[in-house]
Amino acid sequence: MALEALPIPPHFDPRTVGAVWRVPYQQRAADARAWARRFDLAPAAADQPRTALLLVDVQNTFCIPEFELFVGGPSGTGAVDDNRRICEFIYRHLHRITAILPTMDTHQTVQIFHTVFLVDEQGAHPAPFTVVRQADIDAGRWRFNPAVAPSLGIDAAAGQALLEHYTRQLASQGKYDLTIWPFHAMLGGIGHAMVSAVEEAVFFHGIARSTQAAFQLKGNRPLTEYYSALAPEVTRGPGGETLAQPNDDLIRQLLDFDHVLVAGQAKSHCVAWTVADLLAAAGRLDPSLAQKICLLDDASSPVVIPGVVDYSTAAEAAYQKFADAGVRRFHTTDPPARWPGSWR
Repeated sequence: MALEALPIPPHFDPRTVGAVWRVPYQQRAADARAWARRFDLAPAAADQPRTALLLVDVQNTFCIPEFELFVGGPSGTGAVDDNRRICEFIYRHLHRITAILPTMDTHQTVQIFHTVFLVDEQGAHPAPFTVVRQADIDAGRWRFNPAVAPSLGIDAAAGQALLEHYTRQLASQGKYDLTIWPFHAMLGGIGHAMVSAVEEAVFFHGIARSTQAAFQLKGNRPLTEYYSALAPEVTRGPGGETLAQPNDDLIRQLLDFDHVLVAGQAKSHCVAWTVADLLAAAGRLDPSLAQKICLLDDASSPVVIPGVVDYSTAAEAAYQKFADAGVRRFHTTDPPARWPGSWR
């Protein structure tokens, strides 16, 4: 396979990456077929080595400045800049990327991390970004909202028992305390959709390489959280019942590739948790599998809320820990000499 990158197709306009718009599928499909003929792009099924691009939660809700949980990073424009680089990377390496697997954070109104799930003694809901700790539940500051019990198929007592168990589990496992998030990535809403420019690039890749993007829904189980795309924060309820299961099929699928490139949002949260779970799964099978995982360092940003919280240091610490375990790090613009092994 040739080492040089492909040119970026003329339809791509980097100025549109931070906006929401309709992808002209029929025109773009014709463009992609012509591009494949021009550069003699073979079907992805014939690739050797096989390379996956895992795009974590590249959705409007996290990546468009006016949406609910925009990841601005240290620069304030982080996710927009990351997505421009992701698009350019896909176009330049259409001939090397075998499969694109976008994860989609997917929520509905009544979920354990939404305001409607909890109430105080006066029946008021917690504000977005409230942190709910085990001590808050034990003290009765926050309790399960019995009004939503029927919609979840449980009774009020079961809901309260779940909340008590859930916060204990988070604390005992050293995970983030339960955070009440603004409504975001709502199923059927515009915030749930993939960023238009990235969607266009993924679609273009599918047509040009005769393959199907493998979209992965996560976060749609109402009684647990999903930071990682591969596993929930808490898997079992107070009676041992299943709240959600790890996505073992996706883990096996990813580790079957020769290289797994990882990008998306947010570097400090969903990306880091996903890589940690993938690395742990690799370690259980064969520690050398960690070398398959490649982090696109300049295609993810940490959560930064100026004057409130900055997860930049935590994100870098997580990435360095991954690198120490054998995971590779490189940039979308790195020359071939910096690329991982056989992907050159």
